[in-house]
Amino acid sequence: MESDLLNVQEVADILKIARNTVYELIKRGDLDCSKVGKQMRVSRLEVDAYLKRSMGRHRQDAAPPADSPAKADGHAVLQQSEELLRGNELIICGQDISLDILVSYLNTKYEGIPIYRSHFGSYNGIYALYQGKVNVATAHLWDGDEDAYNVTYVKKMMPGIPAVVVRIGGRRAGFYVPEGNPLGFRDWADLRRRDITIANREKGSGARVLLDEKLRLMGFSGEAIRGYANEFKTHLAVAAQVSAGLADVAVGSEKGCQGVAGVSFVPLQTECYDLIIRKSDMDKPQFAAILEIMTSDDYKRDIEKAAGFDITQTGKIVGR
Repeated sequence: MESDLLNVQEVADILKIARNTVYELIKRGDLDCSKVGKQMRVSRLEVDAYLKRSMGRHRQDAAPPADSPAKADGHAVLQQSEELLRGNELIICGQDISLDILVSYLNTKYEGIPIYRSHFGSYNGIYALYQGKVNVATAHLWDGDEDAYNVTYVKKMMPGIPAVVVRIGGRRAGFYVPEGNPLGFRDWADLRRRDITIANREKGSGARVLLDEKLRLMGFSGEAIRGYANEFKTHLAVAAQVSAGLADVAVGSEKGCQGVAGVSFVPLQTECYDLIIRKSDMDKPQFAAILEIMTSDDYKRDIEKAAGFDITQTGKIVGR
């Protein structure tokens, strides 16, 4: 699907920005790109996703104070996070739609709580929480030795800082493959094949940790897989690589590839997506508000409908 891949000028025309600004967006990681020959290409899906994210930022940023950082801009927020965290502000890490829904409820019911978003993934989000740069992290990090999600990582990555792990929900993780699964991917062992190319997620993301843990347990080096070194920052970006015929397989959550033309999903396991808060923050009003929303029937219904989550344990504290 080469026609779905845009050159830099085409991206600039769609976004109504200069070519140099497109290169800057790619450099910052706001747009994922691939190389076709010596030329950079960006999928139309990635451009559409960037437009949606930008529209969301504009909605959240309506008339901000002139001296405040832009909400939903994770990098800008983190640069000033020490100042922000002295008040009752929330800085929430994560990219999932369940967090968009959570923030929507917070904005509606608790208008006095300033909310900022950082799009750092699972591992980097927990590290930012440990460093005091954010006060809410989210993760879906699988521990292959324990066959469990998130709790062991939180304990290892936040020594001396007690934390509470709250279940957002369960969902299926697996392979993104070309429609109809022509290469017959069925399980993790298929990644040993020499005739495949993978589109990989960035280090620290839940999908990347899942892949690397599975490879470790098989005693197989990721470096032996063609494309392993090519990293992309979102589920949508790797799904677009598969859709465009630039990769045979990628790892991600089921919802992440839905709606991407020419991509099928091969389920491999159920993963847990959790929210992490420092225990010392639990009695503060803004965190009580989060738990109140997460345990509500309305929130559970919304994330089940929008993202297909298993809500059996939504709002339950699964680790301390």
